[in-house]
Amino acid sequence: MSIYASTLGGERHRFDSLARLLAAASPERSGDRLAGLAASSAGERVAARWALAEVPLATFLTEPVIPYESDDVTRLILDTHDPLAFAPLAGMTVGELREWLLSEAADAETLAAVSPGLTPEMVAAVSKLMGNADLVAVARKVRVVTAFRSTIGLPGRLATRLQPNHPTDDPAGVAAALLDGLLLGSGDAVIGINPATDSPKAVRDLLELLDGVITRYAIPTQSCVLCHVTTSVDLMEGGAPVDLVFQSVAGTQAANASFGVTLGLLDEAYEAARGLDRGTVGENVMYFETGQGAALSAGAHHGVDQQTVEARAYAVARRYDPLLVNTVVGFIGPEYLYDGRQILRAALEDHFCGKLLGLPMGLDICYTNHADADDDDVATMLTMLGVAGASFVICTPGGDDIMLNYQSASYHDALYLREVLGLRPAPEFEAWLESIGLLDERGGIREVTAHPLTDIGRELAA
Repeated sequence: MSIYASTLGGERHRFDSLARLLAAASPERSGDRLAGLAASSAGERVAARWALAEVPLATFLTEPVIPYESDDVTRLILDTHDPLAFAPLAGMTVGELREWLLSEAADAETLAAVSPGLTPEMVAAVSKLMGNADLVAVARKVRVVTAFRSTIGLPGRLATRLQPNHPTDDPAGVAAALLDGLLLGSGDAVIGINPATDSPKAVRDLLELLDGVITRYAIPTQSCVLCHVTTSVDLMEGGAPVDLVFQSVAGTQAANASFGVTLGLLDEAYEAARGLDRGTVGENVMYFETGQGAALSAGAHHGVDQQTVEARAYAVARRYDPLLVNTVVGFIGPEYLYDGRQILRAALEDHFCGKLLGLPMGLDICYTNHADADDDDVATMLTMLGVAGASFVICTPGGDDIMLNYQSASYHDALYLREVLGLRPAPEFEAWLESIGLLDERGGIREVTAHPLTDIGRELAA
């Protein structure tokens, strides 16, 4: 095991493993402090960053932060590493990678070419040497385009997940939130419901409800009921109208086991969903959610800092070429990300790392009610991530999810972001909005007092 060291102000700092070095170099966050992994002082954090900048990228291929023999995510990362894609970067250190990423040489095409040669630990490491503006500047250059019934990630576009949750899965309540979102131009990434229970019948009822609305009104989008992957597999076998298969994933084998998930199970679900052939403009069929602190909360982080473990979750996601991946940055709570500043930093890190690894990254820009954060933090995060080129954001009615009891972005927030940054919905969805008279002459959402879509509420309530 290598020893890493640097001298700062005449004081020698030593780090006895790569994992320890990565943890000490991380920006301050409550989760790493809770786990006993955070730097003991600002001075130690700076010293760790000096040492980390000198680490050759090739070291991450020979010194895994979690042993190869005991973790299938580590095996996935190393076994699927592309040495040809890595070749242009193979002689670089972490610090040199940072400088290259910020240079004009690292354009969209070049970043896409080297992406298979980057490991999660490499991108997590370089993110620790970057300021917030650096993370925005590099992520903005990366383009990841995916498609099912709408195309996500094109330049100049911002998609949204319409999230019409209801605490009892009441069809009338779901219909009200669904109608609200559609009339405000939301839903081109996915119409996704977190069900109140994982009951197969309840999930199937919601799937059929959404499929009926999408089919009846010819909406170019996809639905997803965010149940456990085993429920989705069973429902697909029973003929349910499953568009996207959802699963929360994490960056270690043990953390995924706490979710009841294995790579083999995800393989099975992926093949089943592809076999349904329900997409019209593409065949990306998976939807993953992640979040810093998930492995730590499960006691499955193996002494690795929460941001590096989070980046490892993206290796799981990219195995399945997903339509959507989002980090639910503030949902786990202030034990892991204490306040708006820490949540913002985590959001920018996750978005940067996911895009560099080739994922269509979106975010649930959110916080729980016991965190030191507010709606202004949401607005700040939303704006910065819009500039950074996020593929999509999650939107809830009024920014308040009444089923999950947390605060997020609203449908109106997405309209704000599209307007100030000149962004538009996914092209297929934009054409649909125009065809039903919801776009004004400037391409904005038209205010309406009556519209044929309002029949959705009456039909579902009946």
